[in-house]
Amino acid sequence: MSVTSSLPLRPGESRILRGLSEQQALGAALAGALPAGSVLFLEGELGAGKTSLTQGLVGAYGFTEPVTSPTYALMNVYPAPGGPVLHVDAYRVRDVQELFEMDLEDLVRESRVSVIEWGEGLYAEYPDAPILRLEHQEDPETRRVTRVR
Repeated sequence: MSVTSSLPLRPGESRILRGLSEQQALGAALAGALPAGSVLFLEGELGAGKTSLTQGLVGAYGFTEPVTSPTYALMNVYPAPGGPVLHVDAYRVRDVQELFEMDLEDLVRESRVSVIEWGEGLYAEYPDAPILRLEHQEDPETRRVTRVR
């Protein structure tokens, strides 16, 4: 699925996010711009704001319960009123085949949007999926987000 230019960032474009509220606001903006069935990849060091951005995205679909990183579960599905959101954390996955054995394809197909953190091994499977990189800045509350693809 091709993601149109309606995303808040164009490939190569960066934006500074000051604080949790701006990270979550970008996630909410992405929720409004991503077509149904989209995959979104998030890159960044630990604590760079990947899950914070995902909280805003999931919240924009009406999910009101806590959204946490699925570091140990590997995958969480949030049954949001606006459609289920799949949240994958592939940090601990040695071989992406493990995710496919956990029904990744079906979960992506059944989800309104799928957010995949640390998903470099899946880029070829979803060549049209946007990739956002979040980076720490000097100010501990500030992040730079860049759309890689």
